Amino acid sequence: MPLRDSILIIDDEPKLARSLALLLQRADYVVTTAPDAASAMQLLQAGAYDLVYLDIRLPDQSGIQLLPQIHALYPDMPVVILTAHATLETAIGAVRAGARDYLLKPINPEEILARTKKILDEQLQPKRKREITSQIQALLSELHASDTQAPPARGAKLSPLNLDPTRYLQRGELQLDLHTHHATLNEREISLPPSTFDYLVTLMRHSPNPVPYETLVKESQGYQEISRIEAKEMTRWQIHELRKALEEDLQRPHLIITVRDIGYRLVI
Repeated sequence: MPLRDSILIIDDEPKLARSLALLLQRADYVVTTAPDAASAMQLLQAGAYDLVYLDIRLPDQSGIQLLPQIHALYPDMPVVILTAHATLETAIGAVRAGARDYLLKPINPEEILARTKKILDEQLQPKRKREITSQIQALLSELHASDTQAPPARGAKLSPLNLDPTRYLQRGELQLDLHTHHATLNEREISLPPSTFDYLVTLMRHSPNPVPYETLVKESQGYQEISRIEAKEMTRWQIHELRKALEEDLQRPHLIITVRDIGYRLVI
């Protein structure tokens, strides 16, 4: 099953970021948001995205200043500038500096979906190269780890937690590698999109306690102000993806439990 395209939205306007994220999620994209340049760089240092939407005006740094930092990490990753009419000239300058395109606010839903599809279609070959590179790096990391470990005693099970407790999370037979974004359940590798992986991290850190919808969205995607109704809508798809990957029976989930009118909890 091919991975969904991943999109990072860097914008400090909560309503616009939420609206754009929901629009793209409903179009079957995996969306992560960042409210400022510092948060965005932390996310980008953890891995590339297929497309970035970047607002020119950010609270800690301008998008124009952030653009070369993004390109220094990922020269081929397309960045689309978001701008108001008053900064149109600056946006054109950003395109000349390496931005893939620019869109004017307020954003037209049909236009942004069409522009997103066009850009991602053009990126199919670079994306495949990144996937192969990521797989090779993961295999090399695993090989290095296996070479540097002492062999386990007969009958003993080797846990990654014995190597680096700051890198791995574990609950029962579920293990997460926070560096490579790999997940395993009962020694079976689980493939998850980046934002869905982040939701699982949040659930594990709180397990077995219930995690409210708002907390899930805040800790997994960085939204600071969001209503319960909006948070519930945003988490619904992510939980569905997690259950597809983890549960044996989607009609009778036993790992990720719905806590009515509150949120979800991980029981493992």
